[in-house]
Amino acid sequence: MTVAAVLAFALAQVWNLPLHGLWAVLTAVVVTQISVGGSLHATTEYVMGTIVGAVYAAAVGILVPHTTTISLAGVLALTIGPLAYAAAVYPSFRVAPFTGAIVLLISTQFGEGLIESALYRLAEVVLGGAVALMVSLLVMPQRAHDLALDAAARILDLLAQLLPKLLAGFTRELDVSEIARLQQEAGLALTQSQTITAEAQRERLMNLLAAPDLAPLARTLLRLRHDLVIIGRAGAAPLPKTLAECLGPPLIDVGERASAYLLKSARALASRCCPPSLEAFDETLTTFNSEIALLRRQGLTLTLSIDEAEQLFALGFALEQLHRNFSDLERCIEEWARPNKKLSP
Repeated sequence: MTVAAVLAFALAQVWNLPLHGLWAVLTAVVVTQISVGGSLHATTEYVMGTIVGAVYAAAVGILVPHTTTISLAGVLALTIGPLAYAAAVYPSFRVAPFTGAIVLLISTQFGEGLIESALYRLAEVVLGGAVALMVSLLVMPQRAHDLALDAAARILDLLAQLLPKLLAGFTRELDVSEIARLQQEAGLALTQSQTITAEAQRERLMNLLAAPDLAPLARTLLRLRHDLVIIGRAGAAPLPKTLAECLGPPLIDVGERASAYLLKSARALASRCCPPSLEAFDETLTTFNSEIALLRRQGLTLTLSIDEAEQLFALGFALEQLHRNFSDLERCIEEWARPNKKLSP
């Protein structure tokens, strides 16, 4: 951001822009983001909003006379009102009201015509945006794809911490505040990851980086998050004592193996290695399903209430979905793995 601001200022001096290139410098600072994709998105929206605001303000100012302060206030209202509505409907126009006010008011203070003021504003914004993009590409460039993979690894790490605790809720009372904190943290991490993924998709569309599509990974993370939400709701209260005693040990194994798989997957994704094996989790899930089948043969599930039966069904369904999504995660990690690179034990 510092480099972008200084470079925009230097170019403004070369071209003798008014106010020392104030708007070029401000634009360069505002649209410079942490990744190339983020800077591209911010620049596009800022330029679009500026064009709309500058053209509309110039048109209103030319068509409506405003020689007095009161008339200027009326023209300002006519300018800001529709632009504010446009910004509310289309978020990409959110700088349009700001631009309209600048074009209208600065032209009355520095003796510029409205058209001249609008053109200067557009030129400086384009200059600032171009500088920001150039700096993002050349000065310590950070690709949104890399940030997205790191964010995905962070989510997997959070889910690995959360899953065993949620499964423990089927056999004992849980610390509700701790579970709520972890669930919220995982949700926030997923939201941040989706934002970064959108920036990475823009890089991919602009051919800034040849890489696999991040959309399948984003969908898999979302489904994994939903699996844990289902497990958390189903495990809000422990199962009946008889079932809890029978299912407790296999559930602990499922939680430990699933957590280990998520942690290894996070490491593999962060280091671009091949995915870990699902064999250990498959074995524990098979054992758990066998235990469920045994309980049914013994008739222990027939005495369950409707709520308890639904709770047990939700658990089995969520674990089956978890297994399918683990398989999808394995394929996603395989796509991003560097050739011949394996995760160390």
